[in-house]
Amino acid sequence: MRNDIKLLALSIGIAIVAATAVWMLPAQQPISPPLGPAPSEPIFAGQGPKVALASFYEPENVFLEPSVPPYTLPLDMATVVNFSRINSKFGLTEHQIEVLKGNGFVVVPWRSYDDMVEVYKDLKIENVPVFVTSDTLLHLYHIQFNEILKDIENEKFFDKIKALSEGMLEESLNQYDSLDGNLKEAAKRNVAYFAVGLKLLDPDALVPDVVEDEVNPELQLIEQHSGFVPSPIFRYKEDYSQYVPRGHYTQDERLKRYFKAMMWYGRIAFLLRGDPDTISEEDAKIQTMGASLIASSMDRVKADNASVGAFWNRIYTVTAFFVGLADDLTPYEYKEAISEVFGENFEAIDLENNDQLLNLKAVLANMRSPEIYGGTGNVGVVPPFTPEKLKEVLDKSKGMRLMGQRYVPDSYMFQNLVEPAVGWFTGSGTPFTMVISILGPIRGFPRGLDVMAVLGSDRAFEILEAEGDTAYENYWEQLSKLRGEFAAFDENNWNRNLYWSWLYALKTLVAEYGEGYPTFMQTKAWQDKELNTALASWTELRHDTILYAKQSYTPMVTSLPPQPKPVVGYVEPVPEFYARVLALTKMTNKGLTAMNVLDQTSKMRLQHLENILSRLLLITEKELKNEELTEQDYEFIRNFGEELAPTVEGVESEGKETTIIADVHTDANSGMVLEEGVGYVNLGLVAYKIPDGRIIIGAGPVLSHYEFKWPMQDRLTNEKWKDLLKSEPPERAKWVESFFAQS
Repeated sequence: MRNDIKLLALSIGIAIVAATAVWMLPAQQPISPPLGPAPSEPIFAGQGPKVALASFYEPENVFLEPSVPPYTLPLDMATVVNFSRINSKFGLTEHQIEVLKGNGFVVVPWRSYDDMVEVYKDLKIENVPVFVTSDTLLHLYHIQFNEILKDIENEKFFDKIKALSEGMLEESLNQYDSLDGNLKEAAKRNVAYFAVGLKLLDPDALVPDVVEDEVNPELQLIEQHSGFVPSPIFRYKEDYSQYVPRGHYTQDERLKRYFKAMMWYGRIAFLLRGDPDTISEEDAKIQTMGASLIASSMDRVKADNASVGAFWNRIYTVTAFFVGLADDLTPYEYKEAISEVFGENFEAIDLENNDQLLNLKAVLANMRSPEIYGGTGNVGVVPPFTPEKLKEVLDKSKGMRLMGQRYVPDSYMFQNLVEPAVGWFTGSGTPFTMVISILGPIRGFPRGLDVMAVLGSDRAFEILEAEGDTAYENYWEQLSKLRGEFAAFDENNWNRNLYWSWLYALKTLVAEYGEGYPTFMQTKAWQDKELNTALASWTELRHDTILYAKQSYTPMVTSLPPQPKPVVGYVEPVPEFYARVLALTKMTNKGLTAMNVLDQTSKMRLQHLENILSRLLLITEKELKNEELTEQDYEFIRNFGEELAPTVEGVESEGKETTIIADVHTDANSGMVLEEGVGYVNLGLVAYKIPDGRIIIGAGPVLSHYEFKWPMQDRLTNEKWKDLLKSEPPERAKWVESFFAQS
């Protein structure tokens, strides 16, 4: 990435607004006049969008030197005061006991839970000391994030995107009636474009007669979701398997319709240039005209007493706070280019001037290209496979997307760690990432471990290397570049929106813990456990943002018995992690409150989570200083299940489940997608040493993570994933056996 990309969310020159005011990148100056009515007190006035969004983040600083006394590994079970009861209660096998001895902890299956709060409640009933895990807080934040976003989409965005579709459909019909030649054809395609979007939102909507022959086949392809097929309207190949509602969008019919329409508006591109892999130059000319007609009319088209541009701004602002900015060109950048070429008195017929139209395309061509290839056109690449070939693929997909899917850093990492960026396979065997293309073995799939390696996990790279997934010509060079890029980001860059801030919190878990931390945390097995936790939480992040996060593609090639002292619980002592999640939660509360989209129930849930995180932060600071906790601290840990209850108040059981799945990458060569799933909750049994010198084993929930390939025509929903878990679950990664013992 270029330096300007690092500073401004990939230098995305796009409108960021609060309410209906607009601020533009990359110049970070307000447009004058504003595109749509400006509010009396705009939230982001005078600020660049990255700065404005990051301004909701306030760090929670932690400064301490850990000084927990160590114990010796392998652990002598005779020194563990409650080992006999733990062994009896959970029926540990010899293998599980050996893992516990060697690491100071072990993770085991227990009762097939998919609700973490219930685990804590049952541990209390069973009178087992509670060990509070980082997994729990990450899962609770996922619940807040997912539920709030779902409510906003259902209650606020659905009607706005429908009104936008209706307004722009009527405007496009008027343009079709009044224009001639290529402009008439461009307007007709716009009619079809908005008719599809409206029909996906409202099955009873009428399709204009003039576009029935294009719209009906398009809708059929969306419903069939069979993979790459040429679009009847846009001519290039589109991946219709993406239109299967997934994530929380399967929970009711209204959300399903919203998903399909927003996927349509997020993926479909008005391409800027013709190419044998995509469309003809004539089609590119018509699509550029169509995009210009849309961009130039959004702010004057009215719907529900407001401009559709204002609706666009509102939806984009809030979703940008959740997920980030688009890396594709948007209507407002096209409007800016039109103003530069044609002046402020632009009229649609001005696009008939071929010289001026070429000038417009030149201005747009000099704007940024996307950083993530989203599969547009199913573009092919030929050897040699280099990072430069990736740039060629990205340039071919350049154009306007009405509500473009968002640049997310992990998709950017994936894009730069698969073919063509990393070159040919140079190893032996059949590692997970390797795909046999028509020309030979390539890195067709990334792995979640790639993300963690970029975020700083040497252990993730060690596993990738051991399993053969780094054996590609340019892999190490590409990984080193990515590590350097992301290591250079400061705190403001990492907290530009909720998505990035979530990843920032995960960074603390993939660090190594040295002297002064509890003995179990200094083991390689604990690194693996934390790596597993980070991967599971990242999976929840991708699940929650599956509609908005731009997915990368690999281009086609061609109570205990009485004791002298009570057995007490423990909190996983990762204060920096709790501090970052606390700051992330406060950022969520503050930002969404300022945008006036947070209801009282969600606000109360977030406040409860803030209180819990603040308490955990204080407790872990005591633990790492080897200070004795108070009775109130131990009571808080013991009753952790009850403490968590308000954070999920009003959330239906489906919203609390851990058993979710998300496809995160598509390989056009094999016709397979990379699925990342979270399964049933496992149980971690951890031996910790408290200030009085006793070693105690506590128990707490640990997320389970799955990564596997699956046919793209059958992208998994949460419901299908649950059935698969019950009938024939995929194998867990081999490397988790360092801490997970099935039996």
